[in-house]
Amino acid sequence: MTAKYRGYALDQITSVIDHSVLKPDATRQDIIEGARVAMRFHTATLCIRPCDVPLAAELLAGSGVGVATVIGFPHGTTTTATKVFESLEAIDNGATELDMVLNVSALISGDTDYVLRDIAEVVQASKAKLASCSIKVIFETALLASEQIVEACKLTERAGADYVKTSTGFSTAGATLDNVRLMKSTVGDRLKVKSSGGVKTLDQLIDFMDAGVSRSGCSATAAVVAEFEQKAS
Repeated sequence: MTAKYRGYALDQITSVIDHSVLKPDATRQDIIEGARVAMRFHTATLCIRPCDVPLAAELLAGSGVGVATVIGFPHGTTTTATKVFESLEAIDNGATELDMVLNVSALISGDTDYVLRDIAEVVQASKAKLASCSIKVIFETALLASEQIVEACKLTERAGADYVKTSTGFSTAGATLDNVRLMKSTVGDRLKVKSSGGVKTLDQLIDFMDAGVSRSGCSATAAVVAEFEQKAS
């Protein structure tokens, strides 16, 4: 009989995780260890900084674990052309998924045309190079009002991206259940939702899964698995 906790088997939980190594002081050895964790627990991806993509792609080759990286990170205020270049270079280096930060300043300023174009150009260029590439759009929900989160969801859908995502993990707060539920209710099943920022425990992760996320960024994957092994029956 497969052990479960709150109705989930371990592989159901780890398959939702984008195991993340994104701190600015992460070393080459941290990336190597991150790849080991991702492969050991069969996470969806290893999410690393753009400079780490070639190494991650080499380490993860043939493992079934995807290579995710961040674009316009962490503030989203690089130019659209820069984001497009970052995206194409990342794909050339072996990335299979891209987590791009929308231009938070433009959204707050009400320049929705800019936000839409910014996302759409990354989506179009990336999918032209790699049709299977998943594009996740990071909102930085801690900086946004509810109506701005809804607007960001609508713009992301119009731009053709695959996921809406809560946070970078480098702002004033990370994912909350209220914001995840708001995002899920806005995009329905048309787009997927990723929680990220401060997801460190098994129960947090399952709470977000129950709220409808398909992915969750997590740097504490080994600790989450250890919790499952203690609590599952």
